[in-house]
Amino acid sequence: MKQISAIIEQLDTALTGEWPDAAGIRQFSYSLQKQPDTGLLEWLSSQPCYPKFYWQQREGNEEAAVCGDAYAFGNIRLAQAFIRQHHDVPDLHVWGLNAFNGADGSALAANALFLPRIELCRQGTTYFLRCTVFSTTSLRDEMRRTRLFLRSLVVSHALPPITSRVLQHQHLPAEPQWNQMIARALAGIEQQQFEKVVLARKTTLTLSQPLNACAFLAASREVNHHCYHFMLAFTPQQAFLGSSPERLFLRDHFELYTEALAGTVASHPDNHEAQALGEWLLNDGKNQRENLLVVDDICQRLQGGAHSLDVMPAEILRLRKVQHLRRSIHGELTESDDAGCLQRLQPTAAVAGLPRQAAREFIAEFEPFDRQWYAGSAGYLSTEQSEFTVALRSAAVKGNQLELYAGAGIVAGSDAAQEWQEIENKAAGLRTLLEEHYTPAVQAG
Repeated sequence: MKQISAIIEQLDTALTGEWPDAAGIRQFSYSLQKQPDTGLLEWLSSQPCYPKFYWQQREGNEEAAVCGDAYAFGNIRLAQAFIRQHHDVPDLHVWGLNAFNGADGSALAANALFLPRIELCRQGTTYFLRCTVFSTTSLRDEMRRTRLFLRSLVVSHALPPITSRVLQHQHLPAEPQWNQMIARALAGIEQQQFEKVVLARKTTLTLSQPLNACAFLAASREVNHHCYHFMLAFTPQQAFLGSSPERLFLRDHFELYTEALAGTVASHPDNHEAQALGEWLLNDGKNQRENLLVVDDICQRLQGGAHSLDVMPAEILRLRKVQHLRRSIHGELTESDDAGCLQRLQPTAAVAGLPRQAAREFIAEFEPFDRQWYAGSAGYLSTEQSEFTVALRSAAVKGNQLELYAGAGIVAGSDAAQEWQEIENKAAGLRTLLEEHYTPAVQAG
């Protein structure tokens, strides 16, 4: 990473000199002449500063490793207002997470969304490094802090191998409680309290030693294709990460792209078997109804905020452990409003249910854990373009514990045992990354 080290030295020189003892913002961008020697995730893992955020777009065209917070935001409306206030700095990007219940503008955990000090990014085959200096009081003082921050950055080294072994696991809810929760949900559907509710499970794996979040995400990225890969590390032993197949929204100026990803069947390593399962999914009435409920809800929620909506025909998204029904949706926004898009779209019917408020109330009452970041969103916003993925197939790293999350949509005709198997299949996308280090698991509790 000599090239990056040289740019950091060049940047440090640019920060010398006299700066005003007043509020202000400055941004410095440098192009890398060639591809770095090691990957962006490896570089990010090596840095001793927090928070740090990693992002790779689903098609693999965009990748970013950012760290250090020049400024932190409690919610997306504050972040959007900041970007609009500083519209003369066109490349401002705010990165991070929105909680499942965070779209209403409520305050989230510190550094959930932040303007980074340093961004190492790739667009296609082009790499660049960006540094942002911001202060509400003194640019002069902030320049000094930024130079100290730059000197803390280190050269990249290889990610460590995953050596953590699973010692025990605990499901919340366990299967008997899951069956009871599904029975309550089906009763609510029959009583017309709601048409659909998405219920989730948290599985806590106790590990033999703490897990390196970047190494774990890299292992997921290797095998879980056609996914967004993201990670927000709060401390050396605390992070939230995932490999999600679902786009919440992409805004390109006034163009909006979103999708309904609902309806699931198992995948299979054999192409013919996988194709047969996919054909069944395309023709299954229950799964088609579930998907169309999500489509209708998205279109209704975008009324007044977008027009000329086009819904594409259903297609199969084949992943390593599961396959999904997907319908892409495109429209024209009436204004460039990321906070508004988040308010309208999160949580979608694919992760909450319908009607949304009734489903959320049922989840709050009967789901035995707080989703926090799970089924929220991860991504970035900027003046010209913003993109967020739904935070699915995700996990929280907490020292020597790994919390895995997975959910299933419950509609009339759902079977508790089949839905349990569905969340087993979904959680397997991350869980199986540890299986080669797996010792016979003990069910805790």
